[in-house]
Amino acid sequence: MSPQSNRADPARHFRDPEAPRSTERLLGLDLGSRTIGLAVSDPLGITAQGLETLRRKNKRTDFQHLANVIHNHQIGEIVIGYPLHMSGSVGTQAEKAALFAQELRERFQLPVHLWDERLSSAQANRVLRESEMSIRRRGEVVDRLAAVLILQSFLDNRAR
Repeated sequence: MSPQSNRADPARHFRDPEAPRSTERLLGLDLGSRTIGLAVSDPLGITAQGLETLRRKNKRTDFQHLANVIHNHQIGEIVIGYPLHMSGSVGTQAEKAALFAQELRERFQLPVHLWDERLSSAQANRVLRESEMSIRRRGEVVDRLAAVLILQSFLDNRAR
């Protein structure tokens, strides 16, 4: 075994951040003030599956939870819902999402994309209403489904 075989892959630190990473997954986030909906792509970046919703506590705990998700699911990129106004203008919530995205970039050194989510929560609620799920159960899964819709939209757009 050569002395260099134990070293980490140095090319990993010099990859183009916009280039897709074939073995790493994408993490989708639907940010809220009390919860963060989570979704992860399959290894090929074709489909999105929901993960358990993160109940926010404080910044340190929230970022530790996200660090665990990033490690456990081999995340290479993050997609955050960007809640623009229907007119396309940036409001308070979109500014918060942009700040959160910047903090994720700095902490995890991963590409973080802001993705237009204007109708994802409304679409998630409509899908859940049509499923005849109880109101209580809908409240438990709406953030997860919104994260899935955000990530799936991003994946579909990237595939085009």
